[in-house]
Amino acid sequence: MAEIILASQSPRRKQLLEWAELEFDVLVEPTDESFPVELSAEAIPLHIALNKAKAVLAQAKNKIIIAADTVVVLSEEIINKPKDREDAIRMLTKLSGNTHRVITGVVIMKGSKTIAFSDITDVEFHPLDTAQIQFYVDKYQPYDKAGAYAIQEWIGVTGIKSIRGDFYNVMGLPVSRVMQALKEFSS
Repeated sequence: MAEIILASQSPRRKQLLEWAELEFDVLVEPTDESFPVELSAEAIPLHIALNKAKAVLAQAKNKIIIAADTVVVLSEEIINKPKDREDAIRMLTKLSGNTHRVITGVVIMKGSKTIAFSDITDVEFHPLDTAQIQFYVDKYQPYDKAGAYAIQEWIGVTGIKSIRGDFYNVMGLPVSRVMQALKEFSS
């Protein structure tokens, strides 16, 4: 078993850590992803990531745990994962022509040592017409993605006007910051 545990079932987070050539195992336990209503948008993904890390703590046995959660925020509204096709279309229609924030909360822990941070990237969409949105939803079925889209898919290539911040954060993990934080556990 590797010395690092990824406490996430996200194929994108797994891919990003593989691209960083990090050796790790995936260990996921069912986790409640609800959050107290009084939490700020920046605190929500940290709260959920901490719960994901704690859920695998007993099984991780002195391993470094990496847990993360991502939310999309448009005008202070949290846009989670869509429930179905209509919900995905509704979400993307809201994002069309607007700038939103993608916030990923990351918790890295081993024993009693914990590093937690959020990374924020601003993403601006070009105006998208209904046909474009329906094409994307029907072809890519983005039902497991916050905001109903993946930046590395067709909609990111054709529909995103600009980003300010870490591209990989929008994919689900600010991997460069994670790699820097992992150095704190090597001493």
